[in-house]
Amino acid sequence: MPDPDQPDGDVYVSPRHLASTTGTGDPALAPLLDLGWDLQRDDLGNVYVHAPDRRVRLGYLPEGEDDGLWRINAYAVPFGQPAWGACFSDSCPTEFVHAFTTALAAAYEQGPDAYLARPVAGTNAHEPFLAVAPLVQQGWEIDRPRRDVYAIQAPDGLAALEFTAGALEPEAELSTRDARWQLWAGTSIDRPFWYATASTDTPVALLTAVTRCVADPAPLPRWQREAYSYIKGMAQLTPILPPRPPAPTPLDLQRAASRRPAALPASSVPRWSTTSRPAAPGPRR
Repeated sequence: MPDPDQPDGDVYVSPRHLASTTGTGDPALAPLLDLGWDLQRDDLGNVYVHAPDRRVRLGYLPEGEDDGLWRINAYAVPFGQPAWGACFSDSCPTEFVHAFTTALAAAYEQGPDAYLARPVAGTNAHEPFLAVAPLVQQGWEIDRPRRDVYAIQAPDGLAALEFTAGALEPEAELSTRDARWQLWAGTSIDRPFWYATASTDTPVALLTAVTRCVADPAPLPRWQREAYSYIKGMAQLTPILPPRPPAPTPLDLQRAASRRPAALPASSVPRWSTTSRPAAPGPRR
């Protein structure tokens, strides 16, 4: 089994929003499976995870119809219209999805009032914007790129979180990138390196879990041979050096000394060695 204390990669990618997927969905599925959620697979290799009450469903879709690798929906009633939906593209760093599913698992344990929590009009008009606080604290800047769109941009200009004001089509929010929230990285929102979307009523706590993970200044480990050319050109790659052995403690030195072989007594030292002079030749016959 891999050592959990060793990073899974040979380079650190910084800033972390320029890292790509780890290529495996297991870490992001784990928080939900640990709660006993049901897992099913289809013949194509897609994975479907259902909450016990069928009110939350996750699809991990490597063979899906588009680049939406992760799709998570929650329902007020098991087979009604989704109350909210979130999507992460196939290149999105897996750590960001893991942050979302971890927060979702915690909310599910609290009950529907947590995982179906929606901003209540008139109580706190600024509640949705609490999700951007972790980014602001790390120097992301607020912008207004388009009408009815508020954005907060990374210091390097290669990632942004956008919030669209005004009315949106509920069906489009769940099936396209025309959602209330869109987080993306790249040089253009039209062709992002990766993206994540969330519909209007996605709980703020789940969004904040993702932005907190994105804002974390710590780099992410990746394998350099699997890094995309975009990462190599834009991100800083730092080799991961093998850990140095710990310095010996006084107890280690004492144990090492006790294992040394005892010195031979002087009487047992051989009288002849390779450094001895050769014997003098005897008289000729």
